[in-house]
Amino acid sequence: MRVYTWSEKFNRMKIYENYSLKKHNTFHLDVKTRWFVEYESEKDLQALLSDEFFFSQTFLHIGRGSNLLFLDDFNGIIIHSAIQSTEVISEDENSVCVKVGSGVVWDDFVACCVEKGWAGVENLSLIPGEVGASAVQNIGAYGTEAGDCIIEVHAYSLETGEKNLFSNADCKFAYRKSFFKTEPNRGMYFVSHVVFQLSKKAVFNLEYGNLKELLKGKEINLKTVREAVIAVRESKLPDPEQIGNAGSFFMNPYICMDHFKSIQRQYPNIPFYPVNDEVVKIPAAWLIDRCGLKGKTLGGAAVHEKQPLVLINKNGATGDEIARLAEEVRETVRKKFTIELQPEVNYI
Repeated sequence: MRVYTWSEKFNRMKIYENYSLKKHNTFHLDVKTRWFVEYESEKDLQALLSDEFFFSQTFLHIGRGSNLLFLDDFNGIIIHSAIQSTEVISEDENSVCVKVGSGVVWDDFVACCVEKGWAGVENLSLIPGEVGASAVQNIGAYGTEAGDCIIEVHAYSLETGEKNLFSNADCKFAYRKSFFKTEPNRGMYFVSHVVFQLSKKAVFNLEYGNLKELLKGKEINLKTVREAVIAVRESKLPDPEQIGNAGSFFMNPYICMDHFKSIQRQYPNIPFYPVNDEVVKIPAAWLIDRCGLKGKTLGGAAVHEKQPLVLINKNGATGDEIARLAEEVRETVRKKFTIELQPEVNYI
């Protein structure tokens, strides 16, 4: 690996050639990228977006790689934000608005909020990834989504190179979706900062998982809720630092009420979350578990034995093996329940 400089305008950026991405994807797949560049400021990003060589290549902007499955080496440029700033831009007795750099580790931001008494993201504790990706993916857990607290996203357009400010409404947040993730916008904006509005008067959401049970007899505050969320996640989900995985591999499917009732007649204890009078959300993990797929392996890939929503790199798996195992899971669920699971992970 050698350091390569395209031009003098990248005087503060190091650009690596034939760079291993093993540290930049949580499946720990040892794939390489032709080029890897990391920027630390908006000025650096603007310089990158005005470079002719950059636009002559295939490129991909990543966070920590916690939502990516590389099927092969990447013959192009991988870009990563290292913007690390956290700035209070407004505050009153009820709330605070914080502008956060896209390269800040998500759980570090959550820990900071809890420590300062800022409520809104505590249920999103221990989710892997970075702040920029939280807006793109609209990450969510335990009845909370990042989009609930995001009031503005600062992002640069690849078409114009100009900075755009997106309001919450502009972002079009939905379940694991945003304006930035849907076609034709996917990959067309690089997020530099995300602005969150957080409350100084916490209203806790403890209806999901077994948070209520874990908090019985305890004082309920931001710290104890964060601890409970972390305890639940650690009991069910493998640490990606120890076992390669991307967290939840599949999204929880939405099905019509008639379809749900036909399944419920056969499985009276099926868990579900009503969306409205006509639609129900079903836990994908329950569907996979009822198909008897816990612990199933394919090459070096496996369905996690405790949490079947998670596919793991158990023993030197390739991206292709993980993808083939995912398709086998989808096909089995499709045949048994006539439900189509959609991957939450992006195949590269």
